[in-house]
Amino acid sequence: MSYKNFPMVPRVIFGRGSFNQLNEILAPKRLSISAPFIYLIDDVFKNNTELTSRISLYYDDEIVFISTNEEPKTTQVDELVEKIILNTKARPSGIIGIGGGSILDLAKAVSIMLTNEGEAKDYQGWDLVKNPAIYHVGIPTISGTGAEVSRTTVLTGPEKKLGINSDFTPFDQVILDSELTKDVPKDQWFYTGMDCYIHCIESLNGSYLNSFSQSYGEKSLELCKEIFLDNSANISDVEAQEKLMMASWHGGMSIAYSQVGVAHAMSYGLSYLLGTKHGIGNCIVFDHLEEFYPEGVALFKEMKMKHNIILPQNVCAQLSNEEFDIMIDVALSLEPLWENAIGKNWKKTITREKLKALYQKM
Repeated sequence: MSYKNFPMVPRVIFGRGSFNQLNEILAPKRLSISAPFIYLIDDVFKNNTELTSRISLYYDDEIVFISTNEEPKTTQVDELVEKIILNTKARPSGIIGIGGGSILDLAKAVSIMLTNEGEAKDYQGWDLVKNPAIYHVGIPTISGTGAEVSRTTVLTGPEKKLGINSDFTPFDQVILDSELTKDVPKDQWFYTGMDCYIHCIESLNGSYLNSFSQSYGEKSLELCKEIFLDNSANISDVEAQEKLMMASWHGGMSIAYSQVGVAHAMSYGLSYLLGTKHGIGNCIVFDHLEEFYPEGVALFKEMKMKHNIILPQNVCAQLSNEEFDIMIDVALSLEPLWENAIGKNWKKTITREKLKALYQKM
């Protein structure tokens, strides 16, 4: 039997204030004075000098602020790559992503597309990337997505929402500084934290599970319970911020050797059609999945109540049959997720009618 030989993030630094070490980490990686570092930063930090003043720009280094109002798109990756190629004298020394899952995914995708021909949509799938990406660094400013550690970059393309899953996707360096997460709005904190929680439930209940995934998934789940159910924990608690950062890391690691499941497959459909953000989309779907994850959903509802979170209702109420079909097509295309969730014969039970009935509840 042949086992998958997965790459991991080779270098990671953890600790409050570790963001201050960014400049010394990057200095030896500069290829030449005409090969800049390009910083892709969530535009919520546009007027936040507390963060931007700590980045030293030299030569042709550039900061590009990016709106995350929408999920990352393949066309957005192509535009960024074209802009970088046109505006730089030499291939960049590196791409640094600073933000949540959307920005981290964009940074990974741009670093891949700077060395691979064609368009980003050509690489949506598993192991389609031929050439190593350029040096890329991930610095999460919100915890839960696992994007900082995963080998995928989730993108909405013209025909589907699907990641660029490859051995060249993971970051070369990650900086885990929980201080950067201190100003996350409460709803966002909850939705992204639940993305991590749902990763764990889907991984731990999946048919792909093995001891490698289980050990990471169980630790992540334990941390999620401490953060979202413990009476003393709250969003501004330093220890809770550090725990969620590690829960996110472990949750991302737990998927390396397994897969996610029903909530992710169906939320990709919502996201593709309605533009629903990933974290909240997972929550909207997971709320109705008692049939697949009874204990996980019961606990989720408890966490939701504890933190006074009201999820959007009736998001699919006005959809036409054609629109339901589009969502169902996207969800069904994620075959590894269904196989992990249901088993090899998943197509016998996961019918179009079944998915439509579930979407109609949302």
